[in-house]
Amino acid sequence: MRNIETAFQHVRGFTIVLTIGYFITIGYIVYQTKTLITTIQNRLYVLYNGKVLEATATDRKDNLAVEARDHVKTFHQYFFTLAPDDKVIQGNLSKALYLADESAKKEYDNLSENGYYANIIAGNISQQIQSDSVSVDLRSYPYRFRFYGTQSIIRTTSTVTRSLVTEGELRSVSRSDNNPHGFLIQRWNTVENKDLKMVNH
Repeated sequence: MRNIETAFQHVRGFTIVLTIGYFITIGYIVYQTKTLITTIQNRLYVLYNGKVLEATATDRKDNLAVEARDHVKTFHQYFFTLAPDDKVIQGNLSKALYLADESAKKEYDNLSENGYYANIIAGNISQQIQSDSVSVDLRSYPYRFRFYGTQSIIRTTSTVTRSLVTEGELRSVSRSDNNPHGFLIQRWNTVENKDLKMVNH
């Protein structure tokens, strides 16, 4: 009887220890599973050119300066990159005018009235812009910016290189397909646009 009672106590003790171990293991598995699910839910994967890339969400304030500078560069790229083709000119300028207010539209109208774009087409002239730097002051809103670039005007007989400095302000607007950065350039004007050199072909 004593052996049976001792064996029963051993079996009962072993069962209790085993049950407690099961609960601890299950609790650990549930905890790890929740942690893993939370980590996975905070990740976003993008399929680009057949490759899976991980994207991370950040606050806009973290990238404000980068987005502001890129908005200014993109606007100048569209506004000043021209080819002797009316469709290319209209396509680039329409994209540029989504990124700025009436100050850019006014400059476009002035150039059109003076026959600037017609001369580019008639003279088979290509125009390119190289962004040198963009400074943006984020200390006050709307954000003041200044763009420094080098403009190349390519003709059949020569290439003229000019320095281009413009300035203006950036204000926040809703993001869209036409304006992915969510900024609008306002009070835009040209500070400097002078010849640096001319190379004959």
